Amino acid sequence: MPPDCPHWAYGDDIGVLPRIFEDDITLAVMERTLPEALRDSVAAQLPPAARLDWHWRGAPGEAMRADLRRHLPAPDRAAALLDDIGTIASALAFLFDTETIGIRLRRLDEAMCPRFHVDNLPVRLVTTYAGPGSEWLPEHAVNRAGLGAPRADKPEIVTDPGAIGRLGAGDLALLKGDGWIGNEGRGLVHRSPQPAPGETRLLLALDPG
Repeated sequence: MPPDCPHWAYGDDIGVLPRIFEDDITLAVMERTLPEALRDSVAAQLPPAARLDWHWRGAPGEAMRADLRRHLPAPDRAAALLDDIGTIASALAFLFDTETIGIRLRRLDEAMCPRFHVDNLPVRLVTTYAGPGSEWLPEHAVNRAGLGAPRADKPEIVTDPGAIGRLGAGDLALLKGDGWIGNEGRGLVHRSPQPAPGETRLLLALDPG
């Protein structure tokens, strides 16, 4: 997606993320390529049949890192992943001036939220460490009358399937929801992709405050 379209901002520097505070912006994405050490650390946490669904709410400090380490399948190979999650959580806490971050790290072998939807919270940061990234819709490709619980009489949400955007592995994306003051009815429409057979996603989601 080009960086100059109406309601999203893309860049390869962390300076793009504060653009989420702009009234018109509902998606701010820092594009990044995961370094080899981090890719290896991620892969080590995804052995076949291993479960991973970790939650945390609190300060993004050493207690958080220690708790996450205890829940990882391969804690001895987790250093790079722990460092990355710690850095992201601390940056998010600084950006939104809060000491509390809600964090979830989850392994997914199928789509978690396969239907396009809008979050009712103010904002969420997501990044995919492995597997396909989250999908989103530009406003011109959305029929918001189709959102919410599915019914036979509801129209299709997607008016232009070719316009569906997808985040890349490693991208840091701030998604503005309907709960952001002044953004009611304009939250970013997005969904979890369906992994291919045998494919696994590792998704990190963080909520400030």
